[in-house]
Amino acid sequence: MKNIFITLLSVAFAVTTNAQENSSEFKFETIADLEATSVKSQGITGTCWSFSTSSFIESEILRLSGKTVDLSEMYNARMVYPDKALNYVGRHGKAQFSEGSLNHDVMKVIKLYGMMPEDAYQGKIVNEKRYDHAELASVLGAYVTAISKNKGGSLSNVWLEGFEAVLDTYLGEVPTEFTYEGKKHTAESFRDALKINADDYIEFTSFDSYPYDTQVVLNIPDNWANGAYYNLELNEYQNLVVHALRNGYSVAIDADVSEKTFSGRNGMAIIPAMNINEMSDEEKAKLFKEPVTEKIITPEFRQQEFNNLNTTDDHLMHITGLLKDQNGTMYFRVKNSWGTKGQGHEGNVYFSEAFFKLKSISVMMHKDAVPDKLKKKLGIK
Repeated sequence: MKNIFITLLSVAFAVTTNAQENSSEFKFETIADLEATSVKSQGITGTCWSFSTSSFIESEILRLSGKTVDLSEMYNARMVYPDKALNYVGRHGKAQFSEGSLNHDVMKVIKLYGMMPEDAYQGKIVNEKRYDHAELASVLGAYVTAISKNKGGSLSNVWLEGFEAVLDTYLGEVPTEFTYEGKKHTAESFRDALKINADDYIEFTSFDSYPYDTQVVLNIPDNWANGAYYNLELNEYQNLVVHALRNGYSVAIDADVSEKTFSGRNGMAIIPAMNINEMSDEEKAKLFKEPVTEKIITPEFRQQEFNNLNTTDDHLMHITGLLKDQNGTMYFRVKNSWGTKGQGHEGNVYFSEAFFKLKSISVMMHKDAVPDKLKKKLGIK
């Protein structure tokens, strides 16, 4: 995934726009403000999918029990990697194998293996100050590539054990049990104690190349597990997210953040009506300081941008609120995983309606966040 490099791109763009401060001319009114845990940094890793979904589940725990829990993002990465390896080798190397995954991969981990708090499994090399998986990703990629080529004529019975040994060396061995708040737990009992049922969470998307109101498998690189999404008409898709937030349910999101009009430094993401390459330096300097006229996003344009790879599966985050500016434009407050240093809005990014409609790939939410009428139409129980 490209998210490892996005911070550098954002900083570079901020410099070209005279490093403006956080949207000082904007005046925002809060519409919905949902509880969320603190912003973290994924470091030099492609694990935004785990940070996004873990943050989302932490908010679900807050909603369901009122408890604040810091979940281990690297536990999810550790448990997903063997499944990725089996998929890659089983397909003779004709599949995606990378650091990237999606929200449903975390939900599968929760369902099959459980959850762990950060204190029980940090997933770091001893004395490592920040997450850095550059070497690990290279080693694992080379390993499964060699196994998939099968030069010996048949695979050994221990290749997967060797793969897991590499993971244990870099991330640490997963404990079979741990103590949390004075009680002993396994990953499964910890999940059950916090009342998280992975089957309660549903993913949605909106592309007119697929039939609406059906479940579809998105053709994006990180969907190696062939996860299914309910495909909705674009306005219905956005309205569903608004409905969820207004009713106290946060939402996990997969989006394209490679646009020059996405700025982590300024904490803003917009789609101006004018192409940024046609703007004067003065116009560019105002982009994140005050509201601008934005492009009207149609289903046809959204599909076109997806087809020509201008909209790609870049980065997963967590929507925790709704705001509107002085002109009435609505924004989604999106919790990022690039830390808070050098990031606007304390590590959150405000997605305009236009940006959400054009650049969101998919969302995930609790099934209770879905209106009954839509549930009935889609056959969700």
